[in-house]
Amino acid sequence: MNDTLTCFTLTTVGHVAHLVLNRPEAMNTMHPTFWRELDGVLAHLHQAGEARALVISSTGKHFSAGMALETFGGAVSLDDRSPEGRAAVFDLLTDMQSTFTRIESLRIPVIAAIQGGCIGGAVDMVTAACIRYATADAFFCIQEINIGMVADVGTLQRLPKLIPLGVVKELAYTGRRLGAAKARDYGLVNEVFDTQDAMLAAALQCAEEIAAKPPVAIWGTKQAVNYARDHSVEDSLRQMGWLQGAIWSNRHVMEAVTAMKQKRAGDFPALAPLTRFSDG
Repeated sequence: MNDTLTCFTLTTVGHVAHLVLNRPEAMNTMHPTFWRELDGVLAHLHQAGEARALVISSTGKHFSAGMALETFGGAVSLDDRSPEGRAAVFDLLTDMQSTFTRIESLRIPVIAAIQGGCIGGAVDMVTAACIRYATADAFFCIQEINIGMVADVGTLQRLPKLIPLGVVKELAYTGRRLGAAKARDYGLVNEVFDTQDAMLAAALQCAEEIAAKPPVAIWGTKQAVNYARDHSVEDSLRQMGWLQGAIWSNRHVMEAVTAMKQKRAGDFPALAPLTRFSDG
């Protein structure tokens, strides 16, 4: 798949997929090709079932400066002159939102490793991840308000689930930068590292630990956590009963316990590959 990518590189080692934003000369900004390639990579990972965890990292000084502003008025046209044009804005945004939602709904956990600026659309992107690591020089900025618009691809919907609402409002109304240390204090970032190399090593190590667990149990855990975030305790407990009943495996539990006692890696089946019904 790497042969067809221009904005990313994708490698998989030991069931850990590593997706790297690779346009540092352009501060890894997001233009139509970026969205198209990211959507394709995530669809591939979701359907293949080979990778058991995904690390998303970047290159250069900044993780990503967000949306490439030259895109508007060029490849992307937002027509505010008619009701029909404004209705099309809704459909365009829904399509863009679905790409980052793929990160959240991916069958495997996603770890974002963030250095430097995580700006605008990049905040939309990393808030859809499960775990976020950052370098000490990292910062987060809801840049959209600084250019006269509302953040519209997930930040305002996901960030309030991650950090205090008052902090979200302060960042969203002012466009101020949130540094890595405060981001860790608020809970947006799991851990802060002195260097990008140390951060990436920790992210890959975490992904390897996840990949060593039974993939279907990890899948179920992600399903349960995401559901509980958006539902009541009562509803979530009911969903948990259905979920556990659907995926329980005596073999997996026995193998995990035996492997732990024998101090060896467990042997677990991969998630089943998916085929879209329309492709069958």
